[in-house]
Amino acid sequence: MFKGKQKQTNDRPVKLYHILDTDQVYIDLDVNPTTGLSTSEAERRLAVHGTNEMRGGGRPSAFKILFRQLSNLMTLILIAAIVVAFVIKDWVEAGVLIGVIVFNTAVGFLQEFKAEKTMDSLRKMSSPTSRVMRNGHQVVVPTMDLVPGDILYLESGDVIGADCRLFEVFNFDTDEALLTGETLPISKQVDAFTDPELPLGDRINLAFASTTVTKGRAKAIVYATGMSSEVGKIAKKLMDTEKNRKTPLQKGLHKMSWVLLGIASVSVLIVFGANKFKVNSDVLLYAIGLAIATIPEGLIAVVTLTMSVGVATLAKKRALVRQLVALENLGSVTNICSDKTGTLTQSKMVLVRAWLPEEGVLRVAGLGFEPVGAITKTKQLVKSSEAARVNFDESEKSKLLDDTTETVTIDSTTASPNVRRLAEAAALCNMSEIKCDAATGEWFGIGDPTEIALQVFAAKLSMGKPLLTSDTHQWSVVSEYPFDSGIKRMSVVAVNNITGEKILFLKGATERVVPCCTGRQDGEYTTAIESDDLQAYLDPQIQEMARDGLRVLSIAYRHLTKEESLIDMNKVDREGVELNMTFLGLVGIYDPPRPESLPSVMECYRAGIQVTMLTGDHPATAAAIARQVGILQSEEDNNNNEHCAVTMGQLVMTAREFDSLSDEEVNALPELPHVIARCSPDTKVKMIQAMHRRNGIVAMTGDGVNDSPSLKFADVGIAMGQSGSDVAKQASEIILTDDNFATIVRAIREGRRIFNNIQRFCCVLVGGNVAELVCLLFGLAFRDKLDETVFPLSPVAILVNNLLTGTPPAMALGLEKAWPTIMDEPPRPPTSGLFSWEVQADIVFYGFSIGLLSISNFWLIISGFGDGNMAMHCNKEYSEECDLVFRARGAVFATLTLGILLHAYNCRRIRGPMWNWNMLKRIHENKFLFSGFVSGTILCLLCMYIPGLNTSVLKMKGISWEWGVVLITLLVFLILSELYKFGKRRLLKPLSIATDEQVRLQRIWTENTLTSMSNGVEK
Repeated sequence: MFKGKQKQTNDRPVKLYHILDTDQVYIDLDVNPTTGLSTSEAERRLAVHGTNEMRGGGRPSAFKILFRQLSNLMTLILIAAIVVAFVIKDWVEAGVLIGVIVFNTAVGFLQEFKAEKTMDSLRKMSSPTSRVMRNGHQVVVPTMDLVPGDILYLESGDVIGADCRLFEVFNFDTDEALLTGETLPISKQVDAFTDPELPLGDRINLAFASTTVTKGRAKAIVYATGMSSEVGKIAKKLMDTEKNRKTPLQKGLHKMSWVLLGIASVSVLIVFGANKFKVNSDVLLYAIGLAIATIPEGLIAVVTLTMSVGVATLAKKRALVRQLVALENLGSVTNICSDKTGTLTQSKMVLVRAWLPEEGVLRVAGLGFEPVGAITKTKQLVKSSEAARVNFDESEKSKLLDDTTETVTIDSTTASPNVRRLAEAAALCNMSEIKCDAATGEWFGIGDPTEIALQVFAAKLSMGKPLLTSDTHQWSVVSEYPFDSGIKRMSVVAVNNITGEKILFLKGATERVVPCCTGRQDGEYTTAIESDDLQAYLDPQIQEMARDGLRVLSIAYRHLTKEESLIDMNKVDREGVELNMTFLGLVGIYDPPRPESLPSVMECYRAGIQVTMLTGDHPATAAAIARQVGILQSEEDNNNNEHCAVTMGQLVMTAREFDSLSDEEVNALPELPHVIARCSPDTKVKMIQAMHRRNGIVAMTGDGVNDSPSLKFADVGIAMGQSGSDVAKQASEIILTDDNFATIVRAIREGRRIFNNIQRFCCVLVGGNVAELVCLLFGLAFRDKLDETVFPLSPVAILVNNLLTGTPPAMALGLEKAWPTIMDEPPRPPTSGLFSWEVQADIVFYGFSIGLLSISNFWLIISGFGDGNMAMHCNKEYSEECDLVFRARGAVFATLTLGILLHAYNCRRIRGPMWNWNMLKRIHENKFLFSGFVSGTILCLLCMYIPGLNTSVLKMKGISWEWGVVLITLLVFLILSELYKFGKRRLLKPLSIATDEQVRLQRIWTENTLTSMSNGVEK
């Protein structure tokens, strides 16, 4: 439950404790680190700062929610239509309308609770209890009772209860992915920093509420609780961020509701006026029928059905839609802001490259945890004419190499001793495991992600730890010096029980491994080298790997001396062991892009959608992945291609650089950054705001709590279903069950299809209503011998026609498949609503055409080919004198019904020709539309020819030679439709005009496609 407003709150300004040393923190928070707070002081601070929990504004009442759902204009019109349906005893119509209202109200009612669920998820993330120092004793207290100044004890597995400043750590790591997006655990320290603007993820002397301790233990002093914590700040942004902006669809339907309500009201008055306000039952029923014909009561039902089908379709494509309006916004998306880890990448660390002196670079194929993938190296061939020369110096070496290269595959039998030694180090100096699930056949890893990547690499050479420690190889680990975040390295002593050799294997950060080395393994020989020289020797290779976004580890080894072999190494300090090492090689590890990420990004460019990466990762890693997935073009492209309008420096920024820019400076940028690294929640919101100022419609992906404000602020919030937090899911409109960027592209395609289809069936529904309205209003001009109006259709026939030509073809168009060119078009302009001026023109043209042609047939049959006799009382019953009027009504009914059904085919293509031979061959494509046309035609004929039903109920009669008039009229309508579309194609601008930015993106897609095709031809 939301907490009500209280006098005391913990929403207060927080100092920058990462720049204060521990003594200053003790003084500022007035606490003794050896005794902690007293019970009375803790109670006093709890009263001042409030409880350590999330707060909200209270849940709205169910009555208010229900009232808001029922008070919108279209719902009120539907309620009025229900009353009318009951008056004329149309029970089926009334039942359908009631069902529509109940369904729509229920959906809207349930969605009102989203904000409360979000806050509930935030509260559930906190640990229920915490261990603190009170009165000099360690006690367990409810986490909600933590106060600033509490001394907090933390150990592996704890969920941290409040934001705190660390003052004592031992090998202490925390998982902060939900706050910073950092994929790997963060090693913590206690030293103060000098930079007050340090990004949140780099403040490694702090620990944050709701994050998890993954390793080690620590002591910390609480400085922020509840809404003052980092999670609390996010909760406040969620409460402050509201999406009250109406979508173009909502605006269009709302405006249309008022317009149609006005037209219906005026039409009723015209009917009454045409009859000199002598309102009898026939005139009243005719007026009611005309009003119902004016209002497309099935519109909301068809919109809901179309979107529901879209939701089901996307669910099959692994995207769960939480709010139907998101489908409409998807079709207008101009920018996608995507996280890197797990969305564009696989969220699985993989070793993809190794480097050894003399051996050179080894490239490792294969993705994920499955130990399958070739290990290759490329070597240049020696010229045969020089092969006999053995004594040559380094300056001549390049002359001996041929221009051709050879790729060699390495396995356990062909690997050199040094490569085998590298694999042994990777497998044995490693605490992780990889296993295959017997049920699913999928491989999974247990342990640290980096160590899993090393274990998979060794297994690809058939030298994984299980095999090395088996009876065949008989390796065993006898001593271990675990990884320490302070020194950033790990070592083990391994014994080969077959050969008796004892080897110390060492791995870790290069800057921590190199000082331990006194030699370098050069092929068969060990070369003595100073640590500074070794570092300089390795720097080019390290920089090359770093440019490609790889995390670089160094591996070294040495044989134990005879004296060391006789003692228990577990009793020897690591400082006396990890020395005189021989450097073996480098390995490069990273989270590789998903195979489908590059094609998906290119598909976005094809559609004129800019993709931006907002990540908590480091700039070099983010830029490297961005280049691999196509978000950034290569540096060479930047220099050579005309579509690269800005430098790489402007395209890649850190959060600090971007946040330092004012809104005016951001607006002045020729192009917004494509990559922002070390992102904070504020940075993501600022980027979305910048895109909105450029008239962008933004889709934002996220998985952590830190993403929640931006998910709510974006036009379409997309959460990750597998790795996403509950908070992120509740703040989103769409959830990806596979966490895959490609699914977003499929969702955008579906969103475009849905909006196009809604526009199509609105044209049919409203156009059909206009046709009926024109026909029935002009029909008021026909009068009988008593100077009474002769209706061109009876009230019941109006309702039947409305039933046949309204909802069925509209629903069929709602299921229309996407045209192949749908992603070739730029995004729909944000200002373009459902009823654009062209759609309005189409509705008027087609509606007036069908209506005038229909009423023309009424006149032709009575006065053109007949004697003009209108008889008397033909609105009430059939007589011989009324035969001509009844047959004219049959012709009007057939023309109006078949004309609107044919018009549904017109609306499949807004401008493209529909009645040429190529399209006639595709008339069966939309099976629902074809079935609707056939069934509508059959029902039309049944209504006209079933005795009793035709003359007694519908007040019309079957026709004979009049079919010639009807068919000619329909042919005229089709010709007029094609001429109208031809004129639009020649005279009007394209439906969507790409901006310069969208043209640039489409050019990138074209160039990439041509390059891929040429590469395919070469292969």
